[in-house]
Amino acid sequence: QVQLVESGGGLVQAGGSLRLSCAGSGRTFSRFAMGWFRQAPGKEREFVAAISWHSGRGGYADSVNGRFTISRDNAKNTVYLQMNRLKPEDTAVYYCAADGSPFRPYGTSENEYDYWGQGTQVTVSS
Repeated sequence: QVQLVESGGGLVQAGGSLRLSCAGSGRTFSRFAMGWFRQAPGKEREFVAAISWHSGRGGYADSVNGRFTISRDNAKNTVYLQMNRLKPEDTAVYYCAADGSPFRPYGTSENEYDYWGQGTQVTVSS
């Protein structure tokens, strides 16, 4: 079982930056691919970024590629999402997710993730 807690959301002006953190519990955290998803009001939840269990390069949605960076620190059981050059359309609740199957490369679909955090609100004003 993995429990995830996101933090770092807030209100920021367009063009600004935020860094989200996702702290995971459990000794096996380092074995799982991790992802970030987001859900804007009235829209379905969508993939944002993901990273494999061994780190390396992440995968990104086209809408955030070049602006967001995902990383992880397995010693701290934490995954990060650095968000730069934020736009009003980035406003959403951001969710951290963990793949429950160990040692898999990251996925971009919700159904590839078994554990979810409660979400953190990101609001970008114009």
